[in-house]
Amino acid sequence: MTLRPKCLYCLLPLVLCGLLSACMTNSVLDSSRIEFADGDPATNLPALEQRVRQEPRNLELRAYYLRQRERLTGNYLAAAEQALAMGDFDRAEQYFRKVQEIDAWHSRAAAGIESIADERRRQMRVAEAEAALARGDIATAERLGRSVLAEVPANPRARRLLREVDERRAREWPEKALVPGGPLTKPVTLQLREAPLRAVFEVLSRAAGLNFVFDREMRDDGLVTLMVRDSTVGEVLKLLAATQQIETRLVNANSVLVYPATPAKQREYQELVSRSFYLAHTDVKQVQALIKQLVKTRDLFIDEKLNLVVVKDTAEAVRLAERLIASLDVAEPEVMLDVEVLEVSRSKLRDIGLKLPDEIGYGLLTGAAGGALVPGNVNLQNTNALVPYTANPAAVLRILSEDSDTSILANPRIRVKNRSAAKVHIGDKLPVFTTTSTANVGVAASVSYLDVGVKLDVEPSVTLDDQVAIKVGLEVSNIIEEVKGPEGSLAYRIGTRSAMTTLRLKNGETQVLAGLISDEDRLAVRRIPILGDLPVVGRLFSTHGDNGKKTEIVLLITPHILRNVVPPVSARDELPSGTEASVGALPLRIGTTPGGSLSLRNAGAMVPAAVLSPLVLPAAPTLAPAEPRPEGVAIRLAGPTTGQPGETLTLTMELGGRGRHDGGVVNVEYDAKLLDPVGLSGPAPGQANVVLPAGTLPVNLPVVFRVKAEAKGMASVAVTGVNLEVAGQRIATPASASTAITIAP
Repeated sequence: MTLRPKCLYCLLPLVLCGLLSACMTNSVLDSSRIEFADGDPATNLPALEQRVRQEPRNLELRAYYLRQRERLTGNYLAAAEQALAMGDFDRAEQYFRKVQEIDAWHSRAAAGIESIADERRRQMRVAEAEAALARGDIATAERLGRSVLAEVPANPRARRLLREVDERRAREWPEKALVPGGPLTKPVTLQLREAPLRAVFEVLSRAAGLNFVFDREMRDDGLVTLMVRDSTVGEVLKLLAATQQIETRLVNANSVLVYPATPAKQREYQELVSRSFYLAHTDVKQVQALIKQLVKTRDLFIDEKLNLVVVKDTAEAVRLAERLIASLDVAEPEVMLDVEVLEVSRSKLRDIGLKLPDEIGYGLLTGAAGGALVPGNVNLQNTNALVPYTANPAAVLRILSEDSDTSILANPRIRVKNRSAAKVHIGDKLPVFTTTSTANVGVAASVSYLDVGVKLDVEPSVTLDDQVAIKVGLEVSNIIEEVKGPEGSLAYRIGTRSAMTTLRLKNGETQVLAGLISDEDRLAVRRIPILGDLPVVGRLFSTHGDNGKKTEIVLLITPHILRNVVPPVSARDELPSGTEASVGALPLRIGTTPGGSLSLRNAGAMVPAAVLSPLVLPAAPTLAPAEPRPEGVAIRLAGPTTGQPGETLTLTMELGGRGRHDGGVVNVEYDAKLLDPVGLSGPAPGQANVVLPAGTLPVNLPVVFRVKAEAKGMASVAVTGVNLEVAGQRIATPASASTAITIAP
């Protein structure tokens, strides 16, 4: 097929248009690159995006835009992560917002903003827990602290809080964690002799206003002899439970359940809790063995993929398991080993003298001008064909002198975990061929590799006093000569110097291992007999070769501890572990009483009648003043008034007033078409309940919403009611507040 000239004229404009468009594309890309090189990428990126939209088929320009966008978002994300590590949540949120301005659907930015909201909520919860601990409300502080650790097991503030809670529990008895002025904190004075156990509970019921509920299998034949003065009801109940083989359980503020302390009844009445532990450093099987051996927990589940341990037991046993796991789940030490291996080689060669032929002869040569000897017999009568001969050249004057210094340095830096082996090989792998001959098959060749060079094996062990014990193995090898084997195989003669030792160094201390010296000195003399032995003149008839070689290996090793074991504070103390029957229970302790005021004996025990008297109740027991009931409750919503689709908004609910409460619920209504609650639940869409922890007024609570992706318009959030719990009663407060948020894309 041939093209006519007229067709060529038709194709020419198309070719010119293609070339012109290619030039324009290159010019746009080049100008964009110049702008990004000289200007601010955040400012130039929107203009580049507009050019990509104008030229959708310019794939090179689009690829350049995507690279620049990824680079800019990566820089913003790195800056946000750095701000998060420093605790600057506002600056981190600003960087995440900048990422969303570039890519509104960026998953990492959305997750980062949500994590900031969650972290602020956790910080407020920890602050409330610290305030509760400061006013002596140990139960509330522990509950809030454990709720934070359930979300973030490594939260340092929550860990410190629970450690203080444990230390305070070890110093105080459980009744001090109750509300001051409760029935169990009332002081009583009792003097009873061989009284039935039920009668003792009846006396306590009349004295403190308690309700006792007995299990149907409670025995009636137990007799108690008891004398106490100015001891609380809770302490008396503890003594009765320890000596009468019974268990007591507080079911509300003034009601106590009493049942026998038998395994069957404990399984029936003891409440079990389950806790999930996500381990960061240790192995789940080690934790499993620890809990089974020390806590005696049978209901235990592990997941090796998630490094998860789930424990179900009593609250006391789970609390003990938590402290034991915290003492085991610590980061392993790591060491950075700075190693220098220096090989210094010095060689000296002297080869001076006259090298004469080893032999001379008289015979028949193959050529006129010399060559190889004629094989076979030679006719000595033909003297014309016989000539004297010697090796060519007949004499050589050797004047060689050579000196060389060689230094080989290896400086690896190795990061090693505690009690883990690390290996370093700096050198070559030499191939060694092996042939195998088989009848009727042939010859098969195989190759193996031999390591030659510097090989270093180290295994550090870090101690708590910042010292490092290191097992060091050093081997330096080199090729001396090649050895040819049968069938063309090849082997090597290897020279090796090795050392192995164990040393202990301080952090940053340098140790030098030297003395691996190889010293070789050879002298070779070749001379003509008799003539070479003559003094002075004999040097003309001899050759002297002097070869000396000396090498030395020096190893310098310096450990730098990057991280050492930091045991939890509780690991250094004696943890109360309860008894065999009640693992994890607190020690049996009561408050200080006057001398001779406490006497407790089982049935049948006798005491002098002079010291016993009927029941004596305090006329007017002194009660701790109760905190005022909540009054003047007011509520206000504060927070951003504008938002964007996909954005997370955090409102602050300020609950004013004064007085103590036992918790409660705040009812919130929101626009379900535009907002989604984060971490809140409610009876229906558009309604959410904010849980108010026990404490005192005033208090601030965060309320977090996420704007829906297609949202646009005005969203409203309103508080419709506040219900507080006070002494087992619910108090409804007609407090209300509202706010409006303008959502614009």
